[in-house]
Amino acid sequence: LMPLFPLYNQAIVESMAEQNHTTVTEFILIGFTDHPKLVVILFLVFLSFYLITLMGNMGMVLLIRLDSRLHTPMYFFLSHLSLLDACYSSVIVPQILVTLVTGRTSISYNSCATQFFFFTVCAATECFMLAVMAYDRYIAVSNPLLYSSAMTLGTRWCLVAGAYGGGVSGAIIRTACTFTLSFCGPNQINFFFCDLPPLLQLSCSDTTTSQILIIFFGNFVILANALVILVSYLFIIRATLNVKSVGGRAKTFSTCASHLTAVMLFFGTLIFMYLRSNSGKSLEEDKVVSVFYTVVIPMLNPIIYSLRNKEVNAAFRKIINRFQVSKEM
Repeated sequence: LMPLFPLYNQAIVESMAEQNHTTVTEFILIGFTDHPKLVVILFLVFLSFYLITLMGNMGMVLLIRLDSRLHTPMYFFLSHLSLLDACYSSVIVPQILVTLVTGRTSISYNSCATQFFFFTVCAATECFMLAVMAYDRYIAVSNPLLYSSAMTLGTRWCLVAGAYGGGVSGAIIRTACTFTLSFCGPNQINFFFCDLPPLLQLSCSDTTTSQILIIFFGNFVILANALVILVSYLFIIRATLNVKSVGGRAKTFSTCASHLTAVMLFFGTLIFMYLRSNSGKSLEEDKVVSVFYTVVIPMLNPIIYSLRNKEVNAAFRKIINRFQVSKEM
């Protein structure tokens, strides 16, 4: 029986150690603690970006709804992309602003899980939406005469519902895999918000299975949609090369340029953030990239889609003129 005593004592020690672990009820976000002198500047920058994001994206949604010339499949999908960008930024930036103003860096466990879920919903849905928009451009370029009959209102709503459904399903899986892990301390997240990599570092559970599921579904969402976009643009290029007139080719490429720019910015940052190897990762680089795709890109998308878009600019001028006329009356 003597050899069993060490094993018995070890089991008691492990049991006591587990009991001494306290379950984390809140997390501390310390992403800004390295820059205490820049708090005011950071607050003004984030606030400016957020206001521009809201005005740009919700303005785009309103403009598309008010102008009948923009009631086309392309702008239908663009309005949902703008709505996603507004929500996407709203999940992250207000909490950052509160942290900068109050200095309160703590976030409750439930609030962290909620933020993570909605952030993941918006990010995954935007991946699907950009793929839907690439497919829409492919149909418009390859079959322009059948475009209206192919992209009926019912078809558009089915594609949008599929994008939202895919985003919500992926978010449920990733959130469940992350927050069923045990968090026993420390509880300091060296980041601006509750993102996946720093959360996994804090877990005191074996994260192997969860990481496999999270990485699989995360990579599937990014790579599958990137593949749809790539194939769509290969067909678009082939169809464009068959256009004989140089003006026709230029017009086709110009209609796809805005979407392609948005795709490159969004997927480029996601791939850099989540798909590169851990050996080459830098925490400071991750912080900069996370700010770029959660704050800067949602602000840039309305500008990208309206900068050289004659229809959007014409609709905007029409609304301004209508407002001025009503004001004079």
